[in-house]
Amino acid sequence: MTTYTVLGSAREEERLIGEFAADVARGLAAEPKSLPCKYIYDERGSGLFSRIMDLDVYYLTHCETEILETCKDSICERAWSRGLNVVELGAGDGKKTKILLGHLIERRLGFNYVPIDISESAVRDLTRDLRTSMPEMETHGLVAEYMSGIRWLSSNNQGGNLVLFLGSSIGNFSPAGARRFLRSLRQSMGGDDRLLMGFDLVKDVRVMESAYDDPEGVTALFNLNMLERINRELDGRFDIGAFRFRSGWDPESMAIQSCLVSTGEQDVRIEGLDLTARFARGEAIHTESSYKFTVEAVEDLAAASGFEPVEFYFDSRAYFLDALLKPLP
Repeated sequence: MTTYTVLGSAREEERLIGEFAADVARGLAAEPKSLPCKYIYDERGSGLFSRIMDLDVYYLTHCETEILETCKDSICERAWSRGLNVVELGAGDGKKTKILLGHLIERRLGFNYVPIDISESAVRDLTRDLRTSMPEMETHGLVAEYMSGIRWLSSNNQGGNLVLFLGSSIGNFSPAGARRFLRSLRQSMGGDDRLLMGFDLVKDVRVMESAYDDPEGVTALFNLNMLERINRELDGRFDIGAFRFRSGWDPESMAIQSCLVSTGEQDVRIEGLDLTARFARGEAIHTESSYKFTVEAVEDLAAASGFEPVEFYFDSRAYFLDALLKPLP
């Protein structure tokens, strides 16, 4: 059976819309201006991100695919338990995950797959695809933010859980935010559960910067979708052509920092917020931080969050790390 559910009621939908409006109002009034990157991922943004993942310069996808292909036997042996739920946070289009799912099916290991994503279109399309491509697998998708997904995990912790958090999504959290998030996840996991999490490792700056500012301009469109969403949902008046995308490595924060820069002085009216945002020439809206890791930093983060390593899996160039972790007692 393949289904999906949107967590929450109409009241919850109203809350999320109100949260989006409040975050936009607060972010555009701040100094410097900043908008949470999660709001890029509406239906259009999720589609653009799928295009990014297919780009040659976006090495993260290729490296993690290599890891899952070469290490799927070890991952499944070390993570599988009877009655397993494979719970994926931020499932997206599920292309990489299908490597593990297909391997579990081939080995006739009984399991259920629970993809969780903030984008309803992503969950809808993924469950529709799996209904055809993997009909023997029980799938129940959830449209929810990470924390709602974690609460679901906590209340449905029957059998073992293999939690997937792939693609270096943890790099979108600040260091403190990553610890808080993983501690919350730890509290929702049982002692026999396992977490497989992707980490993008520090490497040649040119390689990292190319991945986040591709020559085709897809990443720029992805970030600009934030402004387009404000126009669509909050009756904004952003002139998209009056902003340019900028991204680069910041060694102090150990992150690729991305922003949208105003090309001139301008006032932007957002009717839904009864707000006018003023921009100086060259003023930026921070849209995303993509933190990178050393192996030591991964070990420290795991320990500080209540996990210990079971195994570290690297691609052939050691660009990327998938860490299989288990909860500390």
